[in-house]
Amino acid sequence: MLRICLRKNLPCSRPLFAESFNRLLSTQTGRKLQDKVALITGGASGIGKAAATKFINNGAIVIIADIQQQLGQETAKELGPNATFITCDVTKESDISDAVDFSVSEYKQLDIMYNNAGIPCKTPPSIVNLDLELFDKVMEINVRGVMAGIKHATRVMIPRGTGSILCTASVTGVIGGMAQHTYSVSKFAVIGIVKSLASELSGHGIRVNCISPFAIPTPFVMNEMDQIYPHLDSQRLVEIVRNVGVLKGANCEPNDIANAALYLASDDARYISGHNLVVDGGFTSFKNLEFPAPDQAQ
Repeated sequence: MLRICLRKNLPCSRPLFAESFNRLLSTQTGRKLQDKVALITGGASGIGKAAATKFINNGAIVIIADIQQQLGQETAKELGPNATFITCDVTKESDISDAVDFSVSEYKQLDIMYNNAGIPCKTPPSIVNLDLELFDKVMEINVRGVMAGIKHATRVMIPRGTGSILCTASVTGVIGGMAQHTYSVSKFAVIGIVKSLASELSGHGIRVNCISPFAIPTPFVMNEMDQIYPHLDSQRLVEIVRNVGVLKGANCEPNDIANAALYLASDDARYISGHNLVVDGGFTSFKNLEFPAPDQAQ
């Protein structure tokens, strides 16, 4: 770009050139979130911690908001000076509001809000036995917590006319039958939230997207698996989780979701909003008809 302007004596806009140059530089050096401030709920472990690590490695300052105080403090210390921990229970709107206000008071801005906090659902598989009190609890965290996060993030993003909001959904919210009804319904709701709010927030220059991960042997999933298979050791449980995938030679790991989050949060995805990025190795894209082989059919 610079050579063309010089050779042809064309007028160059310095602000435009600086913006383009900085964007190119940040991409080439792997600092895609340079000088950005990100708030991640549920950031103390699993996918949240992987995303925090990825964001920091790409130049961001990350606020880890989690209900697990000791683990959150340990994670922030592990990730270094660009990580800060704040206690946050997403069922309390005041906690979410305080976390957003903290980012503005400490760092003068909030560029990325990643609504990642969630809980599994330990309910019977049949709708007949549905525990509605537990249903309400899961919805309070997995759905209402996401709405509250978006509400307070946009409170500070709208005046600036920019921002990227991410939410953790799930493949269980893409097709039915992959989890207990309560959890599955909560994740279908998250995907709906993203599409609904994108219709408003696009008018303010704010992008909102979600990521639907496949099953990953994080503490979140392993605790659930341990309840289902208490007689199996952890290594066998990891094998069971990984063996349900369909993409040969690859397993879904927290870093895969962190890479997706980095992409959606960065300028690489500057024209993507209202999107559900499914990271499942193709699992939800097809279903094979298991017909018997011709020589085996009776």
